[in-house]
Amino acid sequence: MVEFGRITTEEARERRKYQELVRKLTPRSNIPRQCIAAFLVGGAICLLGQLIGDLLTIAFSLPESARSSYTSVILIFIGALLTGIGVYDRIGVFAGAGSVVPITGFANSIVAPAMEHKREGLVLGVGAQLFSFAGPVLVYGITCSVIIGVITWLFSL
Repeated sequence: MVEFGRITTEEARERRKYQELVRKLTPRSNIPRQCIAAFLVGGAICLLGQLIGDLLTIAFSLPESARSSYTSVILIFIGALLTGIGVYDRIGVFAGAGSVVPITGFANSIVAPAMEHKREGLVLGVGAQLFSFAGPVLVYGITCSVIIGVITWLFSL
């Protein structure tokens, strides 16, 4: 009979075998390589955004507020397009957080669930899954902006 809280030698052996199996099967991470890849890809995305903004300023003489809005829209479109054709997932595997943190990663996180459920139809598949990630982000973003707006308005009276 085994006392409560104690393990037998057989159970201890099983746990050791399990821990050894976990160590063997767990993929090794190369943190320096991952950091460099994230830095390079994230920097390339930011550089692309800067180039787009500069080209918009040169070509259309846009003011700064319009420039940043158009740049964001174009980057979101590029992220969604690359997700739709399957390229962004490969970039994400290589770059990790370097592809997730920029605004293109937000576009990817909205489009990817919708793409996975497209067989279920436009309304129940794509439409329902399109906002599975974006919904909470939009709700919290809009709620915070309203609260900050009300506080700013109250203190300006």
